[in-house]
Amino acid sequence: MSNLLNNGIIEVATLTPTSIQIGNPKYNVDKMLELINEVNQKNKIGERQTRIVVYPELCITGYTCGDLFNQSALLNSAKKELKRFLEESNDEANPIIFVGMPIRKDNQLFNCAIAIHKGKILGIIPKTFIPNYGIYYEARYFKPSIYRLDNEIVMYGETVPFTPNLLIEDEQTAAIVSAEICEDLWVPIPPSSYHCLHGANIVVNLSASNETIGKTEYREDLVKMHSSKSMCGYIYASATSDESTTDTVFSGHSIIAENGYITAETKFMENIDITYGEIDIEKCMNDRAINSSYMGVQDRQEYKHIYLKTFEPKSNKFKSNKELSILPFVPHNIDSRSEEILHLQSIGLAQRLKKIHCTKVVIGISGGLDSTLALIVAVEAFKINNSDIKGIIGITMPCFGTTDRTFNNSKNLMEVLNITSYEISIRDACIQHYNDIAHDIDVHNITYENVQARERTQVLMDIANKYNAIVVGTGDLSELALGWCTYNGDQMSMYGVNASIPKTLVRSIVHSYANKQDNKIGVILFDICDTPISPELLPPNPDGTISQKTEDSIGSYITHDFTLYYMLRFGFGPKKIYDLYINSMILNAKKKATNEDTIDKEKVLKDMNIFYNRFFTQQFKRSCMPDGVKVGSVSLSPRGDWRMPSDASSEIWLRELVEIEEENKLK
Repeated sequence: MSNLLNNGIIEVATLTPTSIQIGNPKYNVDKMLELINEVNQKNKIGERQTRIVVYPELCITGYTCGDLFNQSALLNSAKKELKRFLEESNDEANPIIFVGMPIRKDNQLFNCAIAIHKGKILGIIPKTFIPNYGIYYEARYFKPSIYRLDNEIVMYGETVPFTPNLLIEDEQTAAIVSAEICEDLWVPIPPSSYHCLHGANIVVNLSASNETIGKTEYREDLVKMHSSKSMCGYIYASATSDESTTDTVFSGHSIIAENGYITAETKFMENIDITYGEIDIEKCMNDRAINSSYMGVQDRQEYKHIYLKTFEPKSNKFKSNKELSILPFVPHNIDSRSEEILHLQSIGLAQRLKKIHCTKVVIGISGGLDSTLALIVAVEAFKINNSDIKGIIGITMPCFGTTDRTFNNSKNLMEVLNITSYEISIRDACIQHYNDIAHDIDVHNITYENVQARERTQVLMDIANKYNAIVVGTGDLSELALGWCTYNGDQMSMYGVNASIPKTLVRSIVHSYANKQDNKIGVILFDICDTPISPELLPPNPDGTISQKTEDSIGSYITHDFTLYYMLRFGFGPKKIYDLYINSMILNAKKKATNEDTIDKEKVLKDMNIFYNRFFTQQFKRSCMPDGVKVGSVSLSPRGDWRMPSDASSEIWLRELVEIEEENKLK
């Protein structure tokens, strides 16, 4: 999928004319042409790359014509104006177009979507489910698609498909498009469920959904949930407020969704003619491939396939307008979501302790973020089990790199939380071990550092044995991905509560928790959040501050977590992740009114190179990682989400980064 045009991201749009005349196809087509010609022009000059556009249901006549649908004058005018629309919308930069109108066939009238490209009708999709309840009387005029006698119709001398089971495949973008109409989405099993199971990755819906109190939110939920279950893009275009208000009000609600998330939408009664949005086809297809239940349906149907190729882009460089958070692991509603995350972590630990009949835990408290979160989780777990808080044994183990700031924070935090605390210096033990293995204490290499990490783990394990407790691991998801932990040192514990919490989220959870505590606890937690991330295995600076800052050694955790998320969650390659990340940085810079030229692309590539190198070479540490509850969509547990050989090659991933670097030099 990595060779897809624009990294598999395609631009789509809804076209909802804000001015229509009910029962006047000529006027309506005039307004429709204004919109499609604007799209064509923007495609032609390279301002946009819109591949699919969708008009509302029965847009050529208007949805609220009532018994006028039985008038030959209206039907003949609609057919005449459709022909004019075909001729005048035809353009080399045409997207695939869907318009709505009534079609008479086999002595019956059908409510149809017409699929068009470059002046030709690709096919006609009759509505499957005809509502005839409440305010809807469609069965008075229209028949459902099952009443058709065959799967073809002659339009303007051309025989074209006439079936709901139509798939339009764009070779340019790999989009496979199907259509349904309004009510089709609201039934227990929409036609698009089958369309997607037979290959469609984008569904369009020509709709005329009226407004009542709360219906906008329901409609949003419906589209989001359906696109999530079907793992597809969904383009929903509803009739505008210029429809008849005899008994109902319409709002022109447009929704563009992708796999459960709305990427573009009009606000209530906003009356916008054109709504642009983006759909990531690769994301949807990768999710389908991973989900082993997706193709479990046994009901196979016959489908008509139409193949075409939309326009060549003016530029090979597609600039996405989709707003992606530069912190994908951090929810927008972090305060409420952090409670949920913390509760899941706490339940995991509480249940483990309950099942093994254990009432004590041992945690190494460093004064850093990870051990702080682990301690908070332990406190909450003990509350769940109604266990004595003194059963939490916190141990701070100062050594050569410990600073006053982290040492004091660790001591003070244990004190205010009222847990059992010990201070055990490992300095002498490490010096003895350096002597035992003939290592010069002035040589500050990996041996110098790992001796300290393993000594700390030994102390924790032995204390756990002494008190019949378990060691709670503090390492987080980012460290596991990078292998930024000492094998058989902090890599090992008896239960890892932070195993699926990345570094960027750890800080957010601790900060959110601090906001809800009294000032005595909050002050300590806020200072821990502001402390530079460090293993503190090297001596401090002369002024006593931290000298060994993790991100100086391995790069930005923001970059690493972004890469980790899109690599594991969606299976994207380095080039796509790089483009998404840079685009997120650009949009972020615009929000802050800063110059996007300040973005250090070389630094981003360097950090990504570190990520892929370490991710592959450090798998052996993950292959034997302790148990730890999964709380998000991404996990590296070898027993569940991630099974990878420890000796796999990273060559093709690193080669993509080299290609990006070479492309950047040519600009």
